[in-house]
Amino acid sequence: MIDYELVIAGGTVVTGDGQFRGDIGIDAGVIAAVGTGLRGVATIDASGLLVMPGGVDTHCHVEQLRSDGTTDEESFVTASTSAFVGGTTTAITFSTQFKGRPIGPSLADYRARAAHAMMDYSFHQIITDPTDEVIRDEIRALVAEGIRSLKVFLTYDPLHVDDRGFLRILAAARRHGALVTVHCENYAAIGWMTEALLAAGLTAPKYHAWSRPVMVEREATYRAIALAELVDQPIQIFHVSCSEVAEEIARAQARGVKVWAETCPQYLTLTESDMDRPGFEGAKFMCSPAPRGTDAAEGLWAQIRRGTIDVVSSDHSGYGFEGTRGKRIAGAEASFRDIPNGVPGVGARMMLMFSEGVATGRITASEFVRVTATNPARLFGLTGKGRLEPGADADIVLWDAGRRSIITNAAMQHAIDYTPYEGRAMTGMPVMTLRRGVVVMRDGVVTAEPGTGRFIPRGPYDLIEPSGRVANGFAAALFA
Repeated sequence: MIDYELVIAGGTVVTGDGQFRGDIGIDAGVIAAVGTGLRGVATIDASGLLVMPGGVDTHCHVEQLRSDGTTDEESFVTASTSAFVGGTTTAITFSTQFKGRPIGPSLADYRARAAHAMMDYSFHQIITDPTDEVIRDEIRALVAEGIRSLKVFLTYDPLHVDDRGFLRILAAARRHGALVTVHCENYAAIGWMTEALLAAGLTAPKYHAWSRPVMVEREATYRAIALAELVDQPIQIFHVSCSEVAEEIARAQARGVKVWAETCPQYLTLTESDMDRPGFEGAKFMCSPAPRGTDAAEGLWAQIRRGTIDVVSSDHSGYGFEGTRGKRIAGAEASFRDIPNGVPGVGARMMLMFSEGVATGRITASEFVRVTATNPARLFGLTGKGRLEPGADADIVLWDAGRRSIITNAAMQHAIDYTPYEGRAMTGMPVMTLRRGVVVMRDGVVTAEPGTGRFIPRGPYDLIEPSGRVANGFAAALFA
């Protein structure tokens, strides 16, 4: 009988297609066999546990550069630690272009920082200034380096790109074979609503949700899809906050548009009422799009079951609550307009999805694997990730489906000084995480070393090929 370097034996193997009792044989960090009765030089007993692919989080803001030369508080080391604790082994993070500047220097800086990661990683490139040089030369260079996804913000100063700039980015992505990801909210509508609220003296964190109601997200989503359809460029809509927005995406999918949707645990577990807390406390729950009403989550779960939403990311974007660097950067009396948006979640994502999804019966364990690992890996061309098959990286998480716990900030082991999920009761949690066949977390203790993560270059793949349908058959502008 063949001996493998390591066998994970006797667990319930869960894939995106089903589950079965079985063993996984691992050689040189890669899954060599899936079967029964496998024998290894070393064995991990997974009896009574679920054996699932390591999570793939395709939307994480980690050590992201700011225009003044500083970075976000979360480092690649602390983010990796929190990811492993939560069962995630791979993430895609964001390199930023600053308006008036080329991409190259900031990308080089970001690469150097990411080299300290312990999880495996790839990059999205944020495009804020689609100059001729960026469109003609830099996007081509990015794709050649294996950075095959671009991020566009349709709102936020100073990241906002107007419709003409968005079209230029879409066309360039089509020419070079990249996927475009989009933050969809209407820039002008949010500005107008914000001015009106501040003029009325409505400045508390809860008015963040008032400044960007559902229709500004729904309109921008429809517009983003229409412009992508015009150019015949595949896109993913980031952080869908409610079923009304998902329905715009479902309509486009039904007519054959290559558009995908993700949501995040904050939209499945938090509501706008969380921002209505005394003093500055509501700032802990501010993110964009804003959490919605109490009925929004069930609508999103239904869209996940239908497959309209097929990826759940964390959109980890942590800003500390205390001190002056994070949420209080403009002071504790700042209006909602001046409070940084974003919540931490890379460590909580999979536990929240399992507890609120699988343990409650809203989704199956296989659906959980699909939305947290298999689908994000497939959509972004991470070919060795998100699946338990021979030839895939041995990124594996052992899950105790019945273990009960309480989320605390200390347990998250990230750099941020709070979690918006503090005190939430959980059913199910990861007890061991393996990255490429090496145990990197056992019972909450992370043993990986900084710098052991790998950058994953992404080559061309069929899923994001254009459909071939161009308005009026006119494609000259797309290929120029």
